Amino acid sequence: MIRKTLRLSEPNLRVGYLEAGQGAPLVLIHGVGMNADAWYPQLEALSRRYRVIALDMPGHGESEGFHQTPALEDYVHWAGAAIRSLVQGPCAVAGHSMGALIAAGLAIEYPQWISHAIVISGVFRRDPAARKAVLSRALELANGGGQTDAPLARWFSDAPREQVLRRQVGEWLHQVDRQGYARAYQAFADGDSTYAGRWGEIGCPVLVMTGEYDANSSPAMAHQMAQATPGARAVIVKNARHMLSLTDPQPVNDEILTFLGAPHQSGRAGQQHEGVTDGRG
Repeated sequence: MIRKTLRLSEPNLRVGYLEAGQGAPLVLIHGVGMNADAWYPQLEALSRRYRVIALDMPGHGESEGFHQTPALEDYVHWAGAAIRSLVQGPCAVAGHSMGALIAAGLAIEYPQWISHAIVISGVFRRDPAARKAVLSRALELANGGGQTDAPLARWFSDAPREQVLRRQVGEWLHQVDRQGYARAYQAFADGDSTYAGRWGEIGCPVLVMTGEYDANSSPAMAHQMAQATPGARAVIVKNARHMLSLTDPQPVNDEILTFLGAPHQSGRAGQQHEGVTDGRG
């Protein structure tokens, strides 16, 4: 696993990323407050078969932040520019949380570049109460208030096996640039409806995953996303919460490997499937 940087020409920003393995390319995009290191279980497992590239989102890790207040579309176009610079030809893309919104946006905006889209712990058309809460937190962060580690109680259970992970994620949240965090969170807060009406345009295979006990990126949202896209599949990881790519890496990795290894079929109405996988097995 090697950490690298590159300079994009448009937008004119430095991008930090981790790269491991050889083969067909798979690009990973993390959520708000994290960095490319948060994908370490996937980098280790998936790089045995694929060339895995985990990006630091703008204002996170070693990536330079936007010079203006960005919307979700700006992150999508940034990711598209990074993919153009790093990958020769189509690639698979996986995103977690905010990264899930970006991954879906890439599949819609750049269908010629995206062969498969994996949406993990994504949000989709929040209800009014959830929208009010997330917009309130976004405003608080934009005004310099709020705690970056406030979501930890929602993201992790009290199980002893999750406490080490909780501390690690807490360290990443404390290290993140405050402005980069606040700007990404604002785009995340507004982004659940940005591409929601265009999911039917996605032409590549789509895998949607979330945790059984993820209240904000709920199983209901996962099913709605899958139902909006012909041929998509929703998988709910049992007993898991928001950070399932860290807490439940084996079922997540197994689902990704199965999904990427399956023959490509054109999506048609009636092909949508739903599944449940055990996150503790």
